[in-house]
Order: sequence, then structure tokens, then C-alpha cells
Amino acid sequence: MTVTAKATAGALLLTPQDHTLIMIDHQSQMAFATHSIDAVQLRNNAALVAHAAAGFKVSTIVTTVAEKSFSGPVFDEIKDAFPGAEITDRTSMNTWEDEHVIRRVNAIGKKRIVLAGLWTGVCIVGPALSALDQGFEVYVISDACGDVSAEAHERAMERMVQAGARPMTSLQYLLELQRDWARTDTYELTTGIAKKFGGAYGLGIIYAQTMFHAKEGQ
Repeated sequence: MTVTAKATAGALLLTPQDHTLIMIDHQSQMAFATHSIDAVQLRNNAALVAHAAAGFKVSTIVTTVAEKSFSGPVFDEIKDAFPGAEITDRTSMNTWEDEHVIRRVNAIGKKRIVLAGLWTGVCIVGPALSALDQGFEVYVISDACGDVSAEAHERAMERMVQAGARPMTSLQYLLELQRDWARTDTYELTTGIAKKFGGAYGLGIIYAQTMFHAKEGQ
């Protein structure tokens, strides 16, 4: 059987319009006990995801658990990306069991759900398995999540992948939204986010642009 290649994107790739991003419990108290990833790197990755979603106008829900009574405020980097946006506070550890969050998910009406948050083994496993059970497609941004130990994070990721979730990273998320450097209307947005939050990759962009006036795709 002959297979013919076509210059088109695969159906499993994300676009800015086809999914809802849910950022869950990126809060001070939750971060204190997170040891699977360095806190600075976690905040950086969460910021990259938030600013990518905001810049590409991705439908986004930010939610917290017991914000005022226990867990504290959401990271400033996320609030900076979504100034004035509604932050839904919950009592349930499983976001998918919160009626207000589900009303927001249904109002947006997209079948693909992208998750990031703390902790992987509780606050991400819960909605991931619940959404999959209800027929949603689920992606998990693994390095914008964290848990009390590396093993806890890894076992949680394995459990979700075994159930059908698709793992990805924060930088992968940003670049998948851009996907073509010929899309000049979002070129400065993408490289600007990468320069600020993209670690060594961002430094490489700064170097190339400063020293050689170079651009991606040229």
C-alpha cells in the first residue's frame, strides 16, 4: 500500500483554537512541598505556559484550592499573564468535581483539555482521569507540574499516560502554538516569551538577534 505525504499538520498537534488550558493550584503552599522540580524552574515554566496561552488567546481557566484559608495566592507570573481574569477557587482536590469549573469548561465547549499544576499525583491526576473518562482528549504539560518527590511525579505521569493522556513540556507547548516561523504576526510574541522564560534556548535567540540580527526561519 502506497502512502502519500502531505505538507499538513498532524491531527494530534495542538492549535491555539482547539483546546482549553486549565492551570491548577500554582500556589505558594503547594510549591513549598514540591520537590520533583526546582521551584524557580517550576515558576518559570508555569510563566511560559501562561504567557503563551495569553498571547495566543487560548481559552484558559486558572483555578486554586483554598486560596484564602490555606494554599495562598497563585504565582504572580500567572496573574501577570492574565490581569483581571477570574480565578476559580475550589474546595475539591479534583478540579473536575468542582461545578463552577465544569460550567466554565462547558461554556468554552472544547473537547481538548491541557493541564498543568500542583501536585501532579493529586490535582492533575484527578481531572486528567475524570476528563478522559468523559471522552475528552487530555494533554499534560509535565514540567509545569510538580509533586512531593520525583517518584510521585513520575508515577502520576505514567498513570495518566497509561490512561491515554498525552505528555508534553512547556517549551514544546509554546512552539507548537507557533509551529511555523512564517507566521509573522506571532513571531515577536513567541520569541519574546522564549527570551524571557525559555532558558538556554531563549539566551540563544538573544545572542543570535544581538550579534547577527538573525531570525528564526531565515
